Amino acid sequence: MTSRPTAQQLRDLARLRKVRDRIDREYAQPLDVEALARGVHMSAGHLSREFRRAYGESPYSYLMTRRIERAMALLRRGDLSVTEVCFAVGCSSLGTFSTRFTELVGVPPSTFRAESARTTAGIPACVAKQVTRPVRNREARARSRA
Repeated sequence: MTSRPTAQQLRDLARLRKVRDRIDREYAQPLDVEALARGVHMSAGHLSREFRRAYGESPYSYLMTRRIERAMALLRRGDLSVTEVCFAVGCSSLGTFSTRFTELVGVPPSTFRAESARTTAGIPACVAKQVTRPVRNREARARSRA
């Protein structure tokens, strides 16, 4: 039997949703955990712990996933270079962007751009986005067990 959430837990959950919504909206802006925590009047440590508990990943990982998803869409269009895409999604280091992209997607950004042109040809962009969404290793393991 599960207990009902306390009033404080409900307030924290509402604040966590505000943080998640802010990340979704401002992914291209320079965001860090301290600034996100200040915005909802929480400590950075508390925000990180509670965000991970609620959403299964840290605020930084969630931010990077949003950035990589947007980068994938921009790379599919093919009119921007990898460097331009890196900066357009809010990353300040091409090396970190490429490493994180490769971790989440499985191939480097330049390879993704070349392959996606062939793979998603003729598929509506909204479907291509859903089908090619990056999946973290732990999510893939959880899905394979289900």
